Amino acid sequence: MYKRFIWLLTFTTFFFVNYMTASYGRAEKTAKELLVSRVAGSKYPVWQRPLWGFFAHQQINRLAVFTLPVDMIPFFKKHINFLSDNAVNPDKRRYAVVGEAPRHFIDLDAYPDTTSATLPRYYKEATDRYGEDSLALHGLVPWQIQLTKYQLTEAFKQRNVRRILRVAADLGHYIADANVPLHTTRNYNGQLTNQQGIHGFWESRLPELFSANYDFLTGQAEYIYSPQKAAWRAVFNANAALDSVLHIERQLTEQVGETRKYGFEERNGITAKVYSADFSQQYHERLHGQVERQMRASVKMVGDFWYTCWVDAGQPDLRALANYQLTDQEQKEEVDEQKGWLKRLFKAREESEP
Repeated sequence: MYKRFIWLLTFTTFFFVNYMTASYGRAEKTAKELLVSRVAGSKYPVWQRPLWGFFAHQQINRLAVFTLPVDMIPFFKKHINFLSDNAVNPDKRRYAVVGEAPRHFIDLDAYPDTTSATLPRYYKEATDRYGEDSLALHGLVPWQIQLTKYQLTEAFKQRNVRRILRVAADLGHYIADANVPLHTTRNYNGQLTNQQGIHGFWESRLPELFSANYDFLTGQAEYIYSPQKAAWRAVFNANAALDSVLHIERQLTEQVGETRKYGFEERNGITAKVYSADFSQQYHERLHGQVERQMRASVKMVGDFWYTCWVDAGQPDLRALANYQLTDQEQKEEVDEQKGWLKRLFKAREESEP
């Protein structure tokens, strides 16, 4: 019992501190993972990209449940804590699971143009044109959404409750990532424009400070006739907001100065340098609801995709599955799996640190 407590404390503390301090570890370097983005003479491994904050991912999955129709909501509401808690699993896996990191973003500015003729919307066509390694180098999120949508549809067909919940949580994560402007560019953390840290600022700090006042009434989930187009539409809409994200932050920094831009807060016993409350407030106001719009879009899109998967699976009766509880063995497997991610992470850090 004591050993289990120590492990749980270590696990939760590690990921919480990692999230709060934006300290990104190195993933295990295999042939596929040694894809490095070379920009301006520097190296930016794809696994070190910042993450949409745990808080936002969990909120989006939780809120998406309430967009579902009456035939689905009892089942999803019964398991709402699982869907929320496990919304961050893909971010945890990216440090330890080969091939996970590129699933969270796409560098649209890495391509000469983004028409369907140049950047194919279907994965097979894209790999035929660029090759798997090249695609992974610049991110896979719209294709990953399509793949995970298929996986969730199959899980519904099989009435596999555990699989439904796990894949639904993952799908919500990838959809949310696709709606983040800084997940659509090589300048994902402002490192090319001397705005280092803007990624965590936009997707973590601002939602934490202001999302309590957001309007998340997005309407009921709707069927998506072309999931492929919906995934790409989300990416392009997010990318269209990118200029504002960068320009407004740069302009505000010039006006207020570096000393007023940052402050210090104590979080979980750690004193951390953060964007000041005043700077955050001004930036948030100048964005004119942009973060709220992208979070709302994520909530609605997650609900739409969950609903579409269920319909495409033949609308199985979820009432019989609503009372499902993980068995002791399944709970142990869940814990062991996440424990395995942590072990591989520590191993990767030991092997890759200079």
